[in-house]
Amino acid sequence: MSDFSTQAPLVSTQWLADHLGADDLVVVDATVLLTKAPGGGSRWLSGLDQYLIEGHIPGGVFADVLEVFSDPDGDYGFARPSAELFEAAATSVGIDNSTTVVVYDTSVGHWAARIWWIFRAFGYDNVAVLDGGYTKWTAEERPTETGFVEPRRVAGFTAEPREELWVDKAFVESIVAGETDAALVCSAPPTEFSGEVSSRPRAGHIPGSVSVPASRLVDRETNAFLQGSALEAKLAPFTDAPRFVTYCGGGIAAASSAFALVRAGQQNVAIYDGSLNEWAADADAPLVVTVPATVPATV
Repeated sequence: MSDFSTQAPLVSTQWLADHLGADDLVVVDATVLLTKAPGGGSRWLSGLDQYLIEGHIPGGVFADVLEVFSDPDGDYGFARPSAELFEAAATSVGIDNSTTVVVYDTSVGHWAARIWWIFRAFGYDNVAVLDGGYTKWTAEERPTETGFVEPRRVAGFTAEPREELWVDKAFVESIVAGETDAALVCSAPPTEFSGEVSSRPRAGHIPGSVSVPASRLVDRETNAFLQGSALEAKLAPFTDAPRFVTYCGGGIAAASSAFALVRAGQQNVAIYDGSLNEWAADADAPLVVTVPATVPATV
């Protein structure tokens, strides 16, 4: 393993600038974009074109969260990959079991946190998220480059799955039923939590959940992750639980709250990977809506 292991799940832009170009370091851009779809609505789009044309951190490679670091044959989008798929994905971006990995995105860090979580779930801890991501890096006028970076060649990556970092629908049902003592943390936007907005057939949140939107876990001015007392204040209402299960729409934003909980010293944290995409698809699974129904205007 590299002799400059990050030793922490979060590294600063200065830390990365000081180590950029090191032989055992791989910097990963994990950006995914939300775009308008033809005919209305929206869809997810790989951030590869943005990486190529608008720029990235020098030497950084691109990780396709849509197709490569997820299971494209999963029942729902962004399904976690099998160990075999993950080993191939890590190898494809030049990462082996001696690599120090720093991952970032151009948003609020939830895509980067998802990659961080997946590495951790497959037994690898020498990986960190770049604090503030590409937004903070460019705001500080640090160097960038355009074009494709060919990943280095490595023999392969060996995964050691930690299944306890994931839970399924049945486990969440046991929490809702009061059979399992754990806090449900919803990382979806506030309007999705309340049921005001939803891209799914049914709106709302899983009963008993607390709302911790991924966008509220970063400083709005710098895009850096909340730390210290600011982070503690966001998590204080529920951190006395013995276990934490995070979820969102599809398991991506959930990684931000899981990342926050781990940074706050909580270790018994898991992600419900199916999240609301799976839960809302079951007509018998309860959902709570906290906005009043629309009342038709009287004539």
